[in-house]
Amino acid sequence: MINEYLENNFNISKKVIEYVKTSENELEELFLNEDKIRDYNIMKVISAMKKAKLSSIHFNGSTGYGYGDIGRDKIEEIYKYLFKTEDALVRPNIVSGTHAIFLGLSAILKHGDNFISIAGPLYDTMQKAIGINGNESNTLISRGVKYKEIGLINNDFDIPAILKALDNKPKLLMIQRSTGYSERNAICIKQIEKVIKEIRKKDKNVIIFVDNCYGEFTEEKEPSEVGADIVVGSLIKNLGAGIALTGGYLVGKKELINTAADFLTAPGLGKELGISFNTARTTLQGLYYAPSAVCEAKKTARLFARVYEKLGYKVFPKYNEIRSDIVESIVLGSEKAIVSFCKAIQSASCVDSFVSPEPWDMPGYENKVVMASGSFIDGSSIELSADGPIREPYIVYFQGGLTLSQGRLAVMKSVQNLINYGIIKLQ
Repeated sequence: MINEYLENNFNISKKVIEYVKTSENELEELFLNEDKIRDYNIMKVISAMKKAKLSSIHFNGSTGYGYGDIGRDKIEEIYKYLFKTEDALVRPNIVSGTHAIFLGLSAILKHGDNFISIAGPLYDTMQKAIGINGNESNTLISRGVKYKEIGLINNDFDIPAILKALDNKPKLLMIQRSTGYSERNAICIKQIEKVIKEIRKKDKNVIIFVDNCYGEFTEEKEPSEVGADIVVGSLIKNLGAGIALTGGYLVGKKELINTAADFLTAPGLGKELGISFNTARTTLQGLYYAPSAVCEAKKTARLFARVYEKLGYKVFPKYNEIRSDIVESIVLGSEKAIVSFCKAIQSASCVDSFVSPEPWDMPGYENKVVMASGSFIDGSSIELSADGPIREPYIVYFQGGLTLSQGRLAVMKSVQNLINYGIIKLQ
């Protein structure tokens, strides 16, 4: 019945349907392990909400300055318990992951301070915000902050180089956990824990800052549980589950969170001001469903990895490797293949399925980018989406999928599109 429906309604051939389903059958044990991680993280969320004594009254908002916005305060209390940190700043006026990162860095780093990315180059939008690329004003470098990078070796931290760099007394070390637009796997919690232990043997004061975008709930622990001082991310990625309307978060040491809050509002105002805009319910509902949504997205990513590995493409991570973000990177090798892939993902979406994505000059990026995103929440990367910069080696970055069922459809559509465009042949 379902095969016939896919053929008649989505124009997918029998051969593609069977190819994908055979690949999925090979993932049974890996899927069971994802279920265990999901269940553990669901318990963490419920525990945090119980500890904070969440009540229906906390779904009521406020107006004006937001003094005593109990919904806002309760969200931040729950995040503090969930991430096992001293404090949290979770606000709807933090508009993206890049904004959360830049807010944290701008608040902490002053003129003359040094900071180092110890996981290699950062995501394109952050390179512009720091001032590495582009000619934007008000970048960190334009304000006198000094920046350098230490690359990874075989997808792991270069600990000797990091320890040597500590001799120059940098104020902050930054870890971008997710792959971004690079050619590497996401960094797992064990790697983060190991490098932090080594850093602390030499320097107990340097601030360890983790960009956690796309990484939340992919493992049983978060970076803040293994020694990170401040962890930041977006609410319209993993933690929003396609329900949170907007927002970003910073969690960590109280002093750092208060500094960021002062920068978000004004010194002396800090966390006391700012209304929740009646988003407390959707923000917390999103958090509740997040472990399940992340689990489905990880299963979908493994399916994409397995199918495209078998088709002969280079993928990272491989289908059976540890997953520490929801992104699956596929080296497609040409602009035509990337655009064809993204068109297929768009057509498998619920929203704007009729739209045909094309490369364009997207703000914050050095190259043209093609992006497929048919989401209920605009820009919600935990929902079905794919994008890629139009540059060699022509990698497409797929992420999300609130249900494996839709993820499976997206895989099938992508393979069928590549066949239809004459890019691949299915044996």
